[in-house]
Amino acid sequence: MRKLVYYIAVTLDGFIAAPDGTYDCFATEGDHLEAIVTELPETLPVHVRTALGIDAPPARFDTVVMGRATLQPALDIGITSPYPHLRQYVLSHTLPAATDATEPIVGRNPIDLVRELKAEDSDADVWLCGGGHLAGQLVDEMDELFLKVYPVVLGRGIGLFAPETGPEPPIARRFEHLHSRQFDSGVRFTRLVRPDGGER
Repeated sequence: MRKLVYYIAVTLDGFIAAPDGTYDCFATEGDHLEAIVTELPETLPVHVRTALGIDAPPARFDTVVMGRATLQPALDIGITSPYPHLRQYVLSHTLPAATDATEPIVGRNPIDLVRELKAEDSDADVWLCGGGHLAGQLVDEMDELFLKVYPVVLGRGIGLFAPETGPEPPIARRFEHLHSRQFDSGVRFTRLVRPDGGER
């Protein structure tokens, strides 16, 4: 079965975006970007791929799942399909119809969708690219956290996971460290997996 991987940029204090949903705090230059271009080019949005002249095929993911808030910055600059080289699913209560290659999933349980995607016959994994609220709903379906940790403190913003609204007391989910890599840019890639998981 393929894996659900939460691959995301995050600050030192655990935020994936500013309170207004923007993410200007995450540096777009440096040796960490070179690693992304080489190893996970499919995770770069179409306007970045175009600007950098990237046409490489997907290396790990063939499907991306996101919430409406994650799609919104692309919509704000006129991009309705940020990852046309992948199958795109947007879990939303407000998107009325498909936009380009983006398929909105309205009123569907995200857990059911992700379980269907993971059960597909494919060598590629499923990328959860945000946001925090959706990640909070899908934490028990995650096989790996791939965190791009930036040397920035925001103080407030949108958290890596939405506040726990489930059972009391909160349930601790444990992940094990798989690998970390430090870049001269100050960014650190950290991969964590379920105790019963492991590297593909």
